[in-house]
Amino acid sequence: MKITKYFFYSFLSFMIISCEPKQEVLVVEVFETSANGNNLTKLENFSSDENQENTIQIKLLPEQKRQKITGFGGSFTESSAYLLNNISKKNRDSIIEAYFGESGAKYSLTRTHMNSCDFSLSQYSYAPVKDDKELVHFSVDEDKDDIIPFIKDAMKVSKDGFKILASPWTASPWMKDNKSWLGGKLLPEYYDTWALFFSKYVSAYNAEGIDIWGVTVENEPLGNDKNWESMHYTPDEMTNFVQHHLGPKLEADYPKVKILGYDQNREHLDEWVDSMYKNEETSKYFDGTAIHWYASTYDYFPEQLQYAHNKAPNKYLIQSEACVDSEVPKWKDDAWYWKKEATDWGWDWAPEKDKYLHPKYAPVNRYARDIIGCLNNYVDGWIDWNMVLDTQGGPNWFKNWCVAPVIVDPIKDEVYFTPIYYTLSHFSRFIRPEASIISLENSDKELMVTAAKNTDGSIAVVVFNEGEKAKNINLILDQKSINIAIQGQAIQTIVIAN
Repeated sequence: MKITKYFFYSFLSFMIISCEPKQEVLVVEVFETSANGNNLTKLENFSSDENQENTIQIKLLPEQKRQKITGFGGSFTESSAYLLNNISKKNRDSIIEAYFGESGAKYSLTRTHMNSCDFSLSQYSYAPVKDDKELVHFSVDEDKDDIIPFIKDAMKVSKDGFKILASPWTASPWMKDNKSWLGGKLLPEYYDTWALFFSKYVSAYNAEGIDIWGVTVENEPLGNDKNWESMHYTPDEMTNFVQHHLGPKLEADYPKVKILGYDQNREHLDEWVDSMYKNEETSKYFDGTAIHWYASTYDYFPEQLQYAHNKAPNKYLIQSEACVDSEVPKWKDDAWYWKKEATDWGWDWAPEKDKYLHPKYAPVNRYARDIIGCLNNYVDGWIDWNMVLDTQGGPNWFKNWCVAPVIVDPIKDEVYFTPIYYTLSHFSRFIRPEASIISLENSDKELMVTAAKNTDGSIAVVVFNEGEKAKNINLILDQKSINIAIQGQAIQTIVIAN
């Protein structure tokens, strides 16, 4: 009798186990950029051993949606536009296709400068005539040979289109208390004139067939030690200017144009959003906040980003500028972009108490780490700085050399797509506007992961393995899963179709 019972219960247990639904295999495409030479390469063999020890569990939670994505992209500067005018049409077209075309990064959010900036060939203003309060002589002719054609060519190849955010570095010197391109403040008697300037700019670009999606009030209002074009505001001064001058003017003339405040480094973000979003009256005309990454080569300041989001959860939070600064680009040396060799301004100039924030750091790591960190902390848009620079890291009237994702040698008519370009493409190509960042569970604190669900139902998961050791991932979505191997020093975008 006991033997019969044993076999009966054994058979029953077998049937229960056999009837449990097996987890289906998740169908994915995997694209990788890595230190060993992959550049947004579609992997044909990416599976890992499902019995591998220390497999990392990444569970996607698509029903837990966070912020909606505004876009990813780079900036239309005079320097970049000038270089594109000085290379062959073939190479110019290939670069524009690489950034905006269906075969490329598909940039969806961009930035440009109003008046000149450090990445201009010279200093200029659209309103050069002194005491022209009504801006009768306003003109964007300076942009018609370079920036405007660059934007128009990008528009031609962009299937989905892209948004443009415009930022001034300074008002015309005659509007400022120090009468200089560098530093100083806008005189109160010209507040209305400067607000009119923004409206005139939007109108002039509209006349060229270019829509301006939004503006920031001032690039780097804390200043930059009077190195290049700049103008200073305190948080309350900027809030006052927007509340009583710029906001009402754009509401009357171009109510769809967005206004983003601040536009500088994240370590001071709290005091700016406290002023901007103090009450309904101060926040009325601010559509969001713009930030830069230059406070550190590795820290993305999650606490500050969360604070800004919680202060105004329904407003934009957009990273508007980033680059590897204070470096001359390395030409056709992919390995350099993966090594912790690059320095930034803070390596030499940061106060002693902040030096720890500015160690040498790998350019690829800096981009991947910052973008994932931003997306996981409520940032909805991420814009790089110059799209194209030369082998010196210019042209730049101040000789403030920097790195861009695409480097050109106009003399030899050669183009170099750096690993930074492919790193940015991992996000811009696969995470589209109006996608929602979704929550996930990640069992490995060393592996950086973010995920977004696009409007077509597809999900893009971006994984960054900064360490040198390969890792094995078990990616889980509902009742489906797949094991994926990611090598050391690699970025992967895992695409799950609808």
